[in-house]
Amino acid sequence: MCLILLALRAHPVYKLIMAANRDEFYDRPTAPASFWSESPHILGGRDLRAGGTWLGITRRGRIAAITNYRDPASLKPHAPSRGRLVSRFLQGHGTTEEYLAKLESKAHEYNGFNIVVGERDRLYWYSNRGHGVRVLEPGIYGVSNHLIDTPWPKVLRGKAALRKILSREEDPSRGALFSMLLDQSVPEDEDLPDTGVGIQWERILSPVFISSRDYGTRSSTVVLIHQDDHVTFIERTYYSGQRTHREVSFNFQITA
Repeated sequence: MCLILLALRAHPVYKLIMAANRDEFYDRPTAPASFWSESPHILGGRDLRAGGTWLGITRRGRIAAITNYRDPASLKPHAPSRGRLVSRFLQGHGTTEEYLAKLESKAHEYNGFNIVVGERDRLYWYSNRGHGVRVLEPGIYGVSNHLIDTPWPKVLRGKAALRKILSREEDPSRGALFSMLLDQSVPEDEDLPDTGVGIQWERILSPVFISSRDYGTRSSTVVLIHQDDHVTFIERTYYSGQRTHREVSFNFQITA
């Protein structure tokens, strides 16, 4: 993922609202969200090159999503796949705290990442470029390719849009949430971060929804966890930077 927007215990109907965009090269092979044949309790997309995923949830309510931390100067070409950090958590049986404690000891092996993990309405954020694990209190959060709530334009726009949707809609519409994720507004150059990729790429990567010749937003996902633990999971997969999409939708009840 390259943008994760969260509303955690910030709405009377839903204990968790997650809206996220996955940005990737168009030629990277990917499978759309489904329940996995080898682990049928896990729902998520699949990176067919490295085997992990960018966002997933289990029937027991374990949920995880990851973004890369943009830092080309420290890139390790042979580092393990960050997507496997998500799949390992979803496949695990220990507590979130145990998983994160183990991850902290090995996090230096990976290229930069942010991971949001937890169960139902108790979430944690961790980055191997940050300063330890953070328990997320009720509120609205944004994670892009820097630390959580870093005020990049896309994070500020996304959080503001999500806050507006929640303030005006008793039951936020799926259409409004996906429209939020389709925002292609490009900020002024003086508002762009400097992450070492050059001004042209900073412009390309700055919108909520990215579109370029070879790289862009591949999919958008909305996850809604109702106060009664009913889950709605919707994923839209886009075609090479276009808004034309195919959609899959899943509904299930979290089991104890």
